[in-house]
Amino acid sequence: MRLGPHSGLTVHASGETCPDYTMESRNDKKTIANERQGLNSSERLENQRLVISPVPIQTARAFIAWTQPRLAPPAGAAFALGAQTGDGILVGVALIGWPIAWAFDDGDTAEVLALATDGTPDVGRPLLGAVWPLAREMGYRRLIAYTRIEESGMDLWDAGFRVVPRPLGWHTVSRADDVARVLWAIRAVGGGR
Repeated sequence: MRLGPHSGLTVHASGETCPDYTMESRNDKKTIANERQGLNSSERLENQRLVISPVPIQTARAFIAWTQPRLAPPAGAAFALGAQTGDGILVGVALIGWPIAWAFDDGDTAEVLALATDGTPDVGRPLLGAVWPLAREMGYRRLIAYTRIEESGMDLWDAGFRVVPRPLGWHTVSRADDVARVLWAIRAVGGGR
């Protein structure tokens, strides 16, 4: 029995009330899945406060492999940070290491090798915001990151990164994963190139 056409609730024969997941009342599968997992509840919002802390590099690599199966996690890294919800669920990681491009491997530059989330909103920005101060404490004077040309890079922008003009030698025909990318950087005052 239904409580009303717009109540969104159904009462079963046992007397239990549950959300109505019929197609006429809900057609957004993601909303339905989120409600089943409690992601849209006010209770979840209290636990949504993120805790940024170091995580083992192997944990970060496993998380990247799980959330981005089309990409191979980077082999080496200097450190990794993770974002956890208040209830201890890992929802994002940032893997930081030495620059892949030889032109940037000057000893003063680190690279965001990977940033991965499980789809939880607003995770990238605080992760990137925590990476730069830690990299500076480790002696790096510049931090770089790449985005694909179709990605907005808003999390990078909000964390203080700025787009860098394409350096000479950027395009290499022999590169297997020749994908158009945008280079971003943040640097210490008076530091780096």
